Amino acid sequence: MQNPFGNNNNNDNQNPFNLNNLPLPPNYAKIVNDQGDIRIAKVGFSWTTLWFGPLPALFRADYYNFILMIVLDIDYALVVMFFGLNNLLQFPWPSIFFGFFYNMMYFRHLFNKGYRPADQRSRELLTRARYWKE
Repeated sequence: MQNPFGNNNNNDNQNPFNLNNLPLPPNYAKIVNDQGDIRIAKVGFSWTTLWFGPLPALFRADYYNFILMIVLDIDYALVVMFFGLNNLLQFPWPSIFFGFFYNMMYFRHLFNKGYRPADQRSRELLTRARYWKE
């Protein structure tokens, strides 16, 4: 398969299901644990979290961050309604906050579970974004 992203990550193996040679966009990192489970996720701003709130965490089976987002969203709404600042509910402040930080939270939670960068490109990307510390 030819790499459409132009980052010299061409798949030399003819097996289309080989994830070790999967061409990735330049802002995606691949991490792996000792059992060989591979996770691929974006580094940087999470547009899906901005638009869909905690649903991307649920679809990634990241229940810890999903519950955290739900609780903080409900807390935000209750505080706003308690102080009578209902105009603040019209603007999605929690979604903007989590849009900036969710991908970092996801990676760091996986690093605590024993995941590590799968290749040198992912290691450099995660180190440059300050998600991974050597």
